[in-house]
Amino acid sequence: MFLLAFMAFALSSSSCSDEGGGEAPAGVKVSCNPGEITATAEGGSYTIAVSTTGTGWTAYASDAWISVQTDGTTAADGTVTVSVGSNDGDAARRGLVVVRSGTVRDTVVVSQSAAMSLSAGEVYALSSGGTYSVGVGYQGEFTAASDAAWAKATVADGGVSISVEPNTALQSRTATVTVTSADGSQEISLRQESAPMTAVNVPEGYRLVWQDEFDEGTTLDPARWTHEVQGPGWVNNELQTYVDGSAAGRRVTELVDGKLNITCFKAGSTIYSGRVYADVDKGWKYGYIEARIMLPEGKGTWPAFWMMPVDNDFTANPWPHCGEIDIMESVGYDPNVVVSTIHCTKYNNTGTAIESARKKVPTAQDEFHVYAMEWTADKMTFLVDGEPLLTYANDGTGEDAWPFDKPFYVILNLAWGGAWGGQQGVDESCLPAVMKVDYVRVFQK
Repeated sequence: MFLLAFMAFALSSSSCSDEGGGEAPAGVKVSCNPGEITATAEGGSYTIAVSTTGTGWTAYASDAWISVQTDGTTAADGTVTVSVGSNDGDAARRGLVVVRSGTVRDTVVVSQSAAMSLSAGEVYALSSGGTYSVGVGYQGEFTAASDAAWAKATVADGGVSISVEPNTALQSRTATVTVTSADGSQEISLRQESAPMTAVNVPEGYRLVWQDEFDEGTTLDPARWTHEVQGPGWVNNELQTYVDGSAAGRRVTELVDGKLNITCFKAGSTIYSGRVYADVDKGWKYGYIEARIMLPEGKGTWPAFWMMPVDNDFTANPWPHCGEIDIMESVGYDPNVVVSTIHCTKYNNTGTAIESARKKVPTAQDEFHVYAMEWTADKMTFLVDGEPLLTYANDGTGEDAWPFDKPFYVILNLAWGGAWGGQQGVDESCLPAVMKVDYVRVFQK
């Protein structure tokens, strides 16, 4: 209101009197060139040429975001340097520069556009493709363009619509969408997930006996998978609550784009996540067990693909005597490092190369990789993308070193915090975090 009144007052007459001021000498004129300044959202410096027939002149601005410096105020011709600050708001704004000689004024309107804002700087697309929208906050016109043929960007409904074609490759792909206005440009980073692996590579001498490709329906088959239900602190001082599929109105396990998504999220003060067992009452004794997995990011995450013995009585046969097979584990504070480990009475977190090995997989959190174990009566060999990482041999000394002569079942879970995952603290800003599993396959001879 004040600005509108001020502008109306300043523009109403070139001969109005200031409070306490005197009348201008007859015939005094003041003129400014240009008569209007159009500034970008970033602001800048502009020059006004001033001419007057008076004996002196001065200049001032209507708003704090406009500042002025004058030169030649005692001469007939001079200049005003106008500095316009950046506009960090979401609305355009207008102000005035007023040049005065006595009671005679000339005004220069300063118009500044608002900065362009995007509702998202990154878009993650499923391998199946689809249309994704990004809101754009801007009062003027803008355009959108993609640097990839498989992603089309158009302006629609005051924002940007990105149409993404299906990705049939086993690698993810990236593109950049540039949104351009008169005030500059901003970029949207687009990444599309890789396609599910449909080809089944059967190891020599084996046959496929069990699989889940996660390509039917939207939830796990309860006849094949069992959800663990436990509160925080149940094992390893972990912080999550495991639930039977969903909590707080959202899923912890869900089939999306031909993959199993295990999501760890916070609702209220509770962290929810998923832990599921494959054929928990049957399991498998020996075989080649593999899964194609993309790991989550963030300090506090602890994803795992592992196995425990079927129908074990932990009172009579406690851990680690019962045995544990960790085909793949990773912790978020050590990004892209995967670990394979066995646990038994003879070897249990003693840090030897006999029982555990680790490998840096630079794209483990960006791409799917195949984690596997070949298990016979003589040894277990753990592999990453087909390359051996660890071999643990049956040394023939008995159950303390080899409790692995009975059926074990497959476990997939995403823990939060705990003795290992939270060893360097947790960062809740990374939630929700998602562990993606393309398939689980079991082969036997």
